[in-house]
Amino acid sequence: MSIAQILKDAKAGMDKALDNAKREFSSVRSGKASPNMLDTIKVEAYGSLLPLNQVATVSAPEPRILLVTPFDKGQAKVIEKAIRESELGLDPAHQNGIIRVPLPSMTEQRRKELVKILHKLAEDGKIAVRHARTDARDKIKKLDGVSEDDKKHAEKDLQKVHDEEIGRLEAMLKAKEAEIMEV
Repeated sequence: MSIAQILKDAKAGMDKALDNAKREFSSVRSGKASPNMLDTIKVEAYGSLLPLNQVATVSAPEPRILLVTPFDKGQAKVIEKAIRESELGLDPAHQNGIIRVPLPSMTEQRRKELVKILHKLAEDGKIAVRHARTDARDKIKKLDGVSEDDKKHAEKDLQKVHDEEIGRLEAMLKAKEAEIMEV
């Protein structure tokens, strides 16, 4: 394995961590309803835990309401329970096989709670980026037939990529934080 391949793999791992953080950020509620707010919810269906989007469709017909339409009407109660028990603080109502999820207006306290959740998700993303860097650094140190100078340069390049990725994550965090705190 070459240094270039190790750096490429590390960059891919860091990008994957950023994509995951972006997906997690999108599930945190901002000012208006978005169908992907419920993406992190898992539903006990057919003997296993499935993501909500595999057992129902989610739509946002109005800025303050989400509609969840189960593929199997018999799963409505289970889906409703999963939404209610999630960390999102939502209170769904089930009627005629459709689950209406009204979004409460955001108080200052709720906004601050959501920002704390965002910071935790961002920290998880940073940890994943650091893991990718550490793995790549270990691989570089174990390379045979490569001079120490080349290894040092590779580690500097790796650190530069790491710093760029962390910077992108911080920018995503600041943007989402501003979106949440906007009244």
